[in-house]
Amino acid sequence: MGIEIEHKYLVKDNSYKESATSKHLIIQGYLSRIPERTVRIRIFDEKGFITVKGKNQGEIRLEFEYEIPLEDATSLLRLCLPPIIEKYRYNVPYGGFVWEIDEFLGERAGLVVGEIELPDKETQYPLPPFAGENVTGQPQYYNSNL
Repeated sequence: MGIEIEHKYLVKDNSYKESATSKHLIIQGYLSRIPERTVRIRIFDEKGFITVKGKNQGEIRLEFEYEIPLEDATSLLRLCLPPIIEKYRYNVPYGGFVWEIDEFLGERAGLVVGEIELPDKETQYPLPPFAGENVTGQPQYYNSNL
C-alpha cells in the first residue's frame, strides 16, 4: 500500500531556480476529482503515468502510481475533466530533502507551490528561504482543484 505524507508551501521568490538540479514539463488531467478517490493522468517529460489517490487525512493519504505507455496517457488526457494542468517542476535539494517546486503555466501562471514528501509525520525539516505560507491540507491548493 502506498502512503503519501507531504507538506505544501506557497513559494515567495525565484531563489529555488539557482539550486534546482532538474526541470521537467508536466501535463496532467483528472478522470475523477471526487475527494475520496482522485484519478490523475500525467505526462512527465516523455513518460505516461496513472495515479489513484485517496482522500487526505490531514497530511497523509493513500497513493498508487503506475507508469503507462505515453500513447495511452495522451489518449486518456483527452477523456479528462477540464482544465488540463501544465507546469514546470523543479527538483531542489535543501536540508537533506528534495523539494518539488511546481511553476504553473497557462491560466494559473504566477502560482508557484513547493512540496516536500516526508517518511513519517514526525519528521522535522528546515524551511528553505523560498518557502512562504504553509498551505498543507488547504483544498484550494490541491492540484485536482486547480
